[in-house]
Amino acid sequence: MMERYFGISPKGDLLLIMRLCETLKNRTFLHINSTRSGGGVAEILHRMLPILEEIGIAARWEVIEGDNRFFDITKKIHNALHGRTEKITKDMWDYHFEINKKNAERINLNADAVLIHDPQPVPLIEFRKSGRWIWRCHIDVSNPQKDVYEYLRRYCERYEAAIFSVSKFAKAMPLSEFIIPPSIDPLSEKNMELSDEEIKWTLNKFRIPADRPIILQVSRFDRFKDPIGLIKAYKDVRKYNDCILILAGSPATDDPEGDAVLSEVKEYAADDPDIYILLLPPFSDRDINALQRASTIVLQKSLKEGFGLTVSEAMWKRKPVIGGAAGGIPLQIINGVTGFLVHSIEGTSFRIRQILNNPDMAKRMGETGREYVRNNFLITRQVRDYLAVWYSMENKGKSILEL
Repeated sequence: MMERYFGISPKGDLLLIMRLCETLKNRTFLHINSTRSGGGVAEILHRMLPILEEIGIAARWEVIEGDNRFFDITKKIHNALHGRTEKITKDMWDYHFEINKKNAERINLNADAVLIHDPQPVPLIEFRKSGRWIWRCHIDVSNPQKDVYEYLRRYCERYEAAIFSVSKFAKAMPLSEFIIPPSIDPLSEKNMELSDEEIKWTLNKFRIPADRPIILQVSRFDRFKDPIGLIKAYKDVRKYNDCILILAGSPATDDPEGDAVLSEVKEYAADDPDIYILLLPPFSDRDINALQRASTIVLQKSLKEGFGLTVSEAMWKRKPVIGGAAGGIPLQIINGVTGFLVHSIEGTSFRIRQILNNPDMAKRMGETGREYVRNNFLITRQVRDYLAVWYSMENKGKSILEL
């Protein structure tokens, strides 16, 4: 598999991966998160584990199990860490811990390195048996609800290291902290090249006309993704430019608010036949790929965001991207170069019209964006970084690490 990345990924990343795997070969690497489908974390793990296994790392992926009450609680925790006010009672915290305890009894936690993803399984550190334990935070915790963050912090500080996607998310904790942005796999079904025929076939399948510019947002149906704000911006654009809006997303098992947000979006868009709302089944990667390639502009109008991998996905496909200036989106969009960062509905509308009316600029942004993703946000770079963190944990106290 690794040889398929030569000529696509930077050569230096691939060579460093091979050197690191010589040192870590045959060691065990356990990942634990809260869902196998929906969201960027699961998507990355689906692609990363086969790469790790191919280079000689014994990689495993476990998913914690919980009932609706558990995921209602973890959604509140998630919202609070993003800065929304939530009331989380002692009973809720106790239940959060109890479900993690049950999972600890079910999951084999023995591994040379254990990477715990996000707050849902963070209490598993209480049941650590062996290995290097690292907490991987994918969400924007730059301005969290203080009491919720402080409660979780008592777990986080028991880890040997923490990884954040963006430097401003990092916290002053008494442990090693690393900044590792997430990534996309250029060889996955979501990002591989597609024929024009397949792209047209996908549009026909969803009964979407190809005679006008297409504005697309791919995301969970989540209020932090601001789908209503995007529809408002689109309706303003339609006063000047004839175009189509597509809102496409898949359900996530760990997001109980998704159905309610989807209903709100459908109701708000009901009066416009040129707004297409697509609830795609899990693993609709090829359909998403085709929709992104068919689009004129891709949006990620997030109000809060962990990273927003759909930005890099679209840039890899040479699309200009407009994104909310939140979370990791400004790391991907170089304002005015690979797309535009926006702070309001009015700003979103203005930038959409600007790109629609300047096709040469759109093409230039798309080409620049693809190369920026190649050098910074491909999965081989993230594999390199994870292995480098693990290697540094095995060599604590050394100021210079040699391979």
